[in-house]
Amino acid sequence: MRKFNIRKVLDGLTAVSSAASASSAAQQQQAGNRETEIQETLQSEHFQLCKTVRHGFPYQPSALAFDPVQKILAIGTQTGALRLFGRPGVECYCQHDSGAAVIQLQFLINEGALVSALADDTLHLWNLRQKRPAILHSLKFNRERITFCHLPFQSKWLYVGTERGNIHIVNVESFTLSGYVIMWNKAIELSSKSHPGPIVHISDNPMDEGKLLIGFESGTVVLWDLKSKKADYRYTHDEAIHSVAWHHEGKQFICSHSDGTLTIWNVKSPTKPFQTITPHGKQLKDGKKPEPCKPILKVEYKTTRAGEPFIILSGGLSYDTVGRRPCLTVMHGKSTAVLEMDYSIVDFLTLCETPYPNDFQEPYAVVVLLEKDLVLIDLAQNGYPIFENPYPLTIHESPVTCCEYFADCPVDLIPALYSVGARQKRQGYSKKEWPISGGNWGLITQSYPEIIITGHADGSIKFWDASAITLQVLYKLKTAKVFEKSRNKDDRPNTDIVDEDPYAIQIISWCPESRMLCIAGVSAHVIIYRFSKQEVTTEIIPMLEVRLLYEINDMESPDGEQVPPLPTPGTGSNPQSIVPQSHPSTSSSSSDGLRDNVPCLKVKNSPLKQSPGYQIELVIQLVWVSGEPPQQITSLAVNSAYGLVVFGNCNGIAMVDYLQKTVLLNLGTIELYGSNDPYRREPRSPRKSRQPSGAGLCDINEGTTVPEDRCKSPTSAKMSRKLSLPTELKPDLDVKDNSFSRSRSSSVTSIDKESREAISALHFGETFTRKNDTSPSPCLWVGTTLGTVLVIVLNLPPGGEQRLLQPVIVSPSGTILRLKGAILRMAFLDTTGSLVPPAHEPWREHNVPEDKDEKDKSKKRRPVSVSPSSSQEISENQYAVICSEKQAKVISLPSQNCIYKQNITETSFVLRGDIVSLSNSICLACFCANGHIMTFSLPSLRPLLDVYYLPLTNMRIARTFCFTNNGQALYLVSPTEIQRLTYSQETCENLQEMLGELFTPVETPEAPNRGFFKGLFGGGAQSLDREELFGESAAGKASRSLAQHIPGPGGIEGVKGAASGVVGELARARLALDERGQKLGELEEKTAAMLYSADSFSKHAHEMMLKYKDKKWYQF
Repeated sequence: MRKFNIRKVLDGLTAVSSAASASSAAQQQQAGNRETEIQETLQSEHFQLCKTVRHGFPYQPSALAFDPVQKILAIGTQTGALRLFGRPGVECYCQHDSGAAVIQLQFLINEGALVSALADDTLHLWNLRQKRPAILHSLKFNRERITFCHLPFQSKWLYVGTERGNIHIVNVESFTLSGYVIMWNKAIELSSKSHPGPIVHISDNPMDEGKLLIGFESGTVVLWDLKSKKADYRYTHDEAIHSVAWHHEGKQFICSHSDGTLTIWNVKSPTKPFQTITPHGKQLKDGKKPEPCKPILKVEYKTTRAGEPFIILSGGLSYDTVGRRPCLTVMHGKSTAVLEMDYSIVDFLTLCETPYPNDFQEPYAVVVLLEKDLVLIDLAQNGYPIFENPYPLTIHESPVTCCEYFADCPVDLIPALYSVGARQKRQGYSKKEWPISGGNWGLITQSYPEIIITGHADGSIKFWDASAITLQVLYKLKTAKVFEKSRNKDDRPNTDIVDEDPYAIQIISWCPESRMLCIAGVSAHVIIYRFSKQEVTTEIIPMLEVRLLYEINDMESPDGEQVPPLPTPGTGSNPQSIVPQSHPSTSSSSSDGLRDNVPCLKVKNSPLKQSPGYQIELVIQLVWVSGEPPQQITSLAVNSAYGLVVFGNCNGIAMVDYLQKTVLLNLGTIELYGSNDPYRREPRSPRKSRQPSGAGLCDINEGTTVPEDRCKSPTSAKMSRKLSLPTELKPDLDVKDNSFSRSRSSSVTSIDKESREAISALHFGETFTRKNDTSPSPCLWVGTTLGTVLVIVLNLPPGGEQRLLQPVIVSPSGTILRLKGAILRMAFLDTTGSLVPPAHEPWREHNVPEDKDEKDKSKKRRPVSVSPSSSQEISENQYAVICSEKQAKVISLPSQNCIYKQNITETSFVLRGDIVSLSNSICLACFCANGHIMTFSLPSLRPLLDVYYLPLTNMRIARTFCFTNNGQALYLVSPTEIQRLTYSQETCENLQEMLGELFTPVETPEAPNRGFFKGLFGGGAQSLDREELFGESAAGKASRSLAQHIPGPGGIEGVKGAASGVVGELARARLALDERGQKLGELEEKTAAMLYSADSFSKHAHEMMLKYKDKKWYQF
């Protein structure tokens, strides 16, 4: 046996025999012949990379707005993201380039536009009249910080309050500043010696647009007369103000304060409040002031025609309610309802029937934006029930630890999952329709079913319908309910190998055709599930315990060929024994007092009622061995046709027959090689330097080793939830340049750990196992972290009853193939180059007794393996496609010659590789740690696409990135959101049609009728010609240094990229008219309801505005 340098082994370099290298020229010649035999149809032009949609709850939300006419909701986040929601299925994601936090959002109601104010003191105008909204204008304030904005309904003048206490006015058409400024020192009392603080509120009197109410943080409120440019009234209070709201008649307003009080003021009585309320204060008997409470962060004051007004507020709880959850309080007449929320409240808005502030508001719902949820409360029903949320916002209900994506599934799967999931729905929701109902759906051009499966930290698994760029939860499975739960931390068994989340899902293996599901969890447990539409009660949960141990003795490893097919405890020098059990193990310590033969979790021993859906077939647990905790599972595969499940870790591999509930194979990785082991392995280092290897759910920090006996779970870190890869795949995060670099020896003691060879890929197939094979046979291909592929032969008994009586015989084939880097993925192609999927059983209901005919059929039933050329002659060959983290190889079978080889990356490494179908052909898709997405043709491995997409900045991306068929891919872009993307040129072209439209032409409701007497005696709303006050002719020009105007990219280009169809055609027609400078005639009137103001798309905007200034700006 050749000696190998251990450092080379650690570096993942391939150990290639000299014979293989000598035949490389012959391989190249053969490769040329092979290319002529298989016609490859995929070309570079079939590929294009673009993001499609983003699903889930907006991460770290910071602002909220609603258009009451269009019925569209907008949410801004701390990272500068903007999410827009219409009717279920209509949502949109946009991003501010600066990434600054969104502090406020303001819709231009029924105009198809939105203003965003950011923490970097910029204002942006978004055009929502195109499928992908774009920024039309931006304004950057240089000298002052923006704290509050207000845009009156049907006005083009935006009031902007600043930290200095000044108010500037922005024309939202041209996005330029007016010369009209309200200075803080003019607004407050001249005798006041202190600065009033930043602006926290601006609003105009609902009945008189000429009067502006200005709230300063210190407690001063000023009613400013815009025409006379002076303060009419000043209202002073000794408590800081958080928010202000008007009564619709304009005679009263309400303020919320930092001591938990509300003050109601009569406009004409500035000396003292008309009423002071402490909603949650304890009233003291002596007539003293109630005890102070927490600040009331926001208050809204909404009136109804038929009854008492609603006062709705957040915060204000008394200080002695320690540990109480955040609350929204609804005060209506004499009743006060306190609604507890699961997370802290970011913002809330009351939805009202009218957009006019001077009419009875008639509130019907409250939208509450929480830190991690969006809640809608029905104000019209008793008890204020919540609406059932139709958006997919619960991805993060428990942190996502892994995910898988399946496109082009069997068509009956989604209805089957939906029917069992429908029974899980909660009751008690509002009976009304979801009130956010704006926008229109796009055209559905994709007809194939898509399913996303997410695994979570609490052991739950969710199935999602992801067809046609939408997302809807179908079914939720709780894997933890099979285990006994510890009541408290002291009660927890000392066999745990993770501090928290012992049920967290690490790997999901699913066969869509047979519906068999297999999961591997962080506590070294594997659970196999069958799908059933019947409810069953399982008296005793079937369970196996497996003792999987890595040991290098000084003597030679046992010969692989001589490993008995069914190892028994204590056979030869095999250090592993098998403990098949149907009840929890009782042996908890070995002779020297070390923990031994105990699993990490305790399976329930009471009967388990299993609802329709996924039901437990078998629980397998790895056990402690002589004080060594079981190592976490690094790879997993299930095959329904063979009735087998196989899993591996850094100690070795185990195969289980889940039909007979027996362990078939239990080998250390070294024993798989037999006498062919090419690596020189050192005997294990003393126990004191032992560390758990492949700690699957560990946080990775530069220069740190994995903790000694325990390993943090993905939720133990405060903010970032990370999951590491198997040890050999694990990079270190280089903080300096925020990129990943290889570190194969992060500490001296990790040498032992790193030299262990983990099982990194498993693939069942029916192919040629040895060079001299004349026919394909069932087998298992095993890939390791040192780049080795080994083949295990499976000898299966006949189907029917015999399958349950005769043993499956498992034996190593002696075949060894090698690549550079850890093996990630394997697949087989037939002689025409088509993918040969693993054999599978079609799904059937197992909980219904079979009649005689069915039994006869099942005896004859052959496993299904759908291959386009399944009738091929036995003598024809196959191809194995193997992808490692460094390279890909296509190997001809049975000759085992490497006919194509592609070095994917030299300096980085592949995180995810998938063999996927696209345009009636197949390709290999790879995502590299350096951020590149690449595709290669099969079998020739020609590069077809190489795009720099995103650098790997955290392990969440590495853990969740996956490709699937038809050019689809996804990853978790934040802890709460899934980003989907496509690498198919055809999908990119159709995307515009598939996206929903946010803006739909809707008539603005009629203004409230003033009534005869109000008109006669002047009691109605007073209008104001703001143009006359704020326009350049009256107010002059603003200081140029105050703010800088930045034209946005969404003008003319935005229209060119608008949706095709009537709106798009009209947009283009209008653009042509605009560019030629022609007058907008009859077409102008017809398109006014559909298209955003013409000046947005033309350099002549300013002249046109002046020319048509008598018209309302949105009629242009």
